Amino acid sequence: MSVAAEILDLHEVTLYRAIHAGEFPAIKVRGRYVVPSRALDAMEDMAVSRGAVVDAADWAQGRDAA
Repeated sequence: MSVAAEILDLHEVTLYRAIHAGEFPAIKVRGRYVVPSRALDAMEDMAVSRGAVVDAADWAQGRDAA
């Protein structure tokens, strides 16, 4: 998770809170949260294709519905 926090320029605690609140995609493996690189890539692709900011919380909720 620390690499994802670094890529997003967030403090690890901020990212952890977003994950715990269901506002950011992650996988829990043996008590540790892992942010899939595909999730970051998909959010980046959406932001580029729309030419707009992607809200991670909205994106994560939309992915759950799919």
